[in-house]
Amino acid sequence: MAWLDPSDQFDVDRLEQPVVGIASRLVQHDSGWHGHGRGQLLFAVAGSIRINLPNATSILPPIRVAWIPSGTPHRVTIRSEVDYRSIYLDETRVASAFGEVAIVAMSPLLREVFERISFQPFETDWSQGAARNLLAVCLDELAMARHEPMLLRVPSDPRLAQLDIEELPPELEAMSRRVGATARTISRIFRRETGMTYQVWRQNWRLLRAVDLLASGLRITLVASELGFASDSAFIAFFRQMTGETPRRYLLREG
Repeated sequence: MAWLDPSDQFDVDRLEQPVVGIASRLVQHDSGWHGHGRGQLLFAVAGSIRINLPNATSILPPIRVAWIPSGTPHRVTIRSEVDYRSIYLDETRVASAFGEVAIVAMSPLLREVFERISFQPFETDWSQGAARNLLAVCLDELAMARHEPMLLRVPSDPRLAQLDIEELPPELEAMSRRVGATARTISRIFRRETGMTYQVWRQNWRLLRAVDLLASGLRITLVASELGFASDSAFIAFFRQMTGETPRRYLLREG
C-alpha cells in the first residue's frame, strides 16, 4: 500500500526497494526533528509545508517539490490540512536529484508522474517496465526544474540570539539597538553566514512568510498588514519583484 493514515507506523529505512512512494492527508502535523537514510522528495497539492533545517528554514508552496538529501536532519510542520505526497530514493542505487536541499517548480508532467509514483505498491520493481520509465521521467523533469527562492539560511552567531525567526525582523537600525551590535557588525555576520545583506535577508524572510500565509488562505490585505506593507499594492509590487508574478498567479501556477 502507498496511502498512509496519520496514525500508521512507517519507517522507510526498513524497506528494501530503492524507491518508495507514499501519499497521505495530514492536519496540524509536526514530524519532530528526524532524518532518513534516503533522500526525500515531497510536495503538497494545496497548502504549504514548513521545513526546518539545522541552519535554514523553508516554505514549500503548493505545487512545488522539495528535495532533502539523505542524512539531513529536518523537521516538517503543517498548520492546516494538506494532501501530502513523498518519494524516498536510495541514493546508493538511484541518482540523486540535487546535491543539496532544494525547492523547485513542478511541471504538469512532473506532477502527474509524481502522483503515480506516490501510489505505487511498496513491492514495485523499479528496474523494469512502466515503473522504470516513470522513475526516469521523474528524474529528468527534476533535473530541468527551475529553482525557487524558498530556502532561507539562518545565522547561528550568538550575538543574534534575540532574532526570533517567527516574527517580522526589524529594520537594520532597530535590530542593531535590540542586539547591542553595530549595523556594520550585523551586516557582516549576515553576509558571512547567509550570503546576503541583512536587508536582502529580511526581504526574503517576508517572501517566505507571505507565501505561507497566502497558501493558508489569508487575504492579501491581511498578509500585507502583517508583513509591514503600507498597502496591498505595495505588497503586490514587492511580491512581483521577488518572484516575477503576482501572489495569485504564483500560488496557482504549475511549472
